[in-house]
Amino acid sequence: QVQLVESGGGLVQAGGSLRLSCIGYGNIFRIDDMAWYRQAPGKQRELVATISTTGDTKYEDFAKGRFTISRDNAKKTADLQMNNLKPEDTAVYYCYASVAIVGFTRIVNSDYWGQGTQVTVSS
Repeated sequence: QVQLVESGGGLVQAGGSLRLSCIGYGNIFRIDDMAWYRQAPGKQRELVATISTTGDTKYEDFAKGRFTISRDNAKKTADLQMNNLKPEDTAVYYCYASVAIVGFTRIVNSDYWGQGTQVTVSS
């Protein structure tokens, strides 16, 4: 069984910073791509940033220059540093990972999500 557990959400004033963390637990052979998504009330879940196993990163336009995604492959973690937060960043933030596990006869990749962590930015 694989779990992704997020932490670091909370309430912050506009202009402030938060650092979200995600750690993978369980029978993990390897974690491939990781990402952070977010979902605001009444809106669809949207991508924030992705990071590959080699550290290549991609950001949505709203995150560029303010958010930084990073990972530690050995620790099976991914972080999202968020600076200059705005009220429109208020959302539940979810960690995503493509996880390879050892199956009966081969390595199998599956998608996993964390439970989400609330980020609230007050004006």
